[in-house]
Amino acid sequence: MDKYINAPVSDEDAKGLRAGDYVYISGTIYTARDAAHKRMYEALNNGEQLPIDMKNNIIYYMGPSPAREGRPIGSAGPTTASRMDKYAPKLLDLGLKGMIGKGKRSDAVKDAIIRNGAVYFAAVGGAGAILSKCIIESEVIAYDDLGTEAIRKLKVENFPVIVVIDSEGNNLYETAIEEYKKGN
Repeated sequence: MDKYINAPVSDEDAKGLRAGDYVYISGTIYTARDAAHKRMYEALNNGEQLPIDMKNNIIYYMGPSPAREGRPIGSAGPTTASRMDKYAPKLLDLGLKGMIGKGKRSDAVKDAIIRNGAVYFAAVGGAGAILSKCIIESEVIAYDDLGTEAIRKLKVENFPVIVVIDSEGNNLYETAIEEYKKGN
């Protein structure tokens, strides 16, 4: 089912999404990859404040290529989400409502998604140039020294994703395999 949501995401919107839903996100989301996650994790362990408030926000696991002239960002495809699994539960417990990446997540992340009524979305890998067309604005807001792995604030319009793990723990990667087996 196609759904349209705004980011930051309300608790109600997150809980209304189901594994397999096609979702179009408009509003503000943030980017962060491995190095930025490690730095945020260290900041939390040192009692420091994070550069972004996690409450109801979405983090897109992405490091863009350089922007072409007249564009706010270059190719913007997802990176493998499991590389952030060590850090994700803590961020979810701080109120992070959604993550966008590609690939499977650990049981610890799935448990944190359920515990916090959050959602894991997948963006289509290999479609970074197309996805970048849904990004209207891009601004580095933290960790500029990390280059492409800096934290960016993005304004997106109808950014296409698929719900992989919903707030109840339903996992599209698991259910799709079962459905495929039934069809053969």
